Amino acid sequence: MPPAVSVALCSRNGARYLPAQVRSICTQEPPPVQIVLSDDGSSDDSVAVVRRTLEECGAASTIELTVFENAKPLGVARNFEQAIRACRADLIALSDQDDVWHAGKLARMTTSFEANPKLLLLHTDARLVDARLEPLGLSLFQALEVRESELAAIAAGRAFDVYLRRNLVTGATTMFRRGLLDAALPFSQEWIHDEWLGAIAAATGSVEVLPEPLIDYRQHGGNQIGAKRLRLADKLRKAMDRRGTKHADRLRRAEALLARLLSLKGLVPASIVSSQREKVEHQRFRAGLPASRIARLLPVLAEAMRGRYDRYGRGMQAIAQDLLERG
Repeated sequence: MPPAVSVALCSRNGARYLPAQVRSICTQEPPPVQIVLSDDGSSDDSVAVVRRTLEECGAASTIELTVFENAKPLGVARNFEQAIRACRADLIALSDQDDVWHAGKLARMTTSFEANPKLLLLHTDARLVDARLEPLGLSLFQALEVRESELAAIAAGRAFDVYLRRNLVTGATTMFRRGLLDAALPFSQEWIHDEWLGAIAAATGSVEVLPEPLIDYRQHGGNQIGAKRLRLADKLRKAMDRRGTKHADRLRRAEALLARLLSLKGLVPASIVSSQREKVEHQRFRAGLPASRIARLLPVLAEAMRGRYDRYGRGMQAIAQDLLERG
């Protein structure tokens, strides 16, 4: 028998899209043993739609449904944490309310976990579609401009090095072992749930990626977290935006991860802890840059010469941002 799977499905006013997603989940072969629905204060009939769709699929008696209805919204990360805590199967798959899983998704992913007992977390590519599920002509990885070198590094067991630079884990495509929660819970208040799970998994065990789309990732303008490919003009506009608090926010995130890694004594290799310490120092440097663009020039060039922009950021893109941002 393949390993059992629980699905953590979070909703908020998603009645329009939930029937297609729930049908795509309950018709998987094999289907999950449990769906945990955590509804974050919907004003529509999202919960009723999920119950009704399971009945229509004939899955209400075979898939256990656990429901949380939050009178006061928790927000995306806390809502997923609530759902994940209630999942009881050995493998947990994350699900947004507005996507559609491809046939064979669960079988394809559980096979990877069966083949590698040390695998903690697996994520995949996705096909980007519009509100009507019409393909947009590119995949999630294409929108993120994922490089072959990044995929190769993850395949070689260096996922933490990749995630030090940027997150590639999208929750809607992710499955992980329940045992990961021993290190990941409680989720950091500074992080989105999928980024946090990816970072902790990469620090404490094995992470793999399937570079094939296993879901339709719907982009409809109302996504809480979406994906789109930035044009050169978008990148330049972003690089010349105001500095604001984003660098201080990233510093807090880096410090929060370092604190968790230090608390997991014996589970995290010293090399990973050392890398995260340097990431903190790099983020502290970026957060402390002066408001004046001219005054930033020499410090940024010196940091670039040390190689930290390449190891802990987006390289030339991050350098340009630090040189061009308005103070």
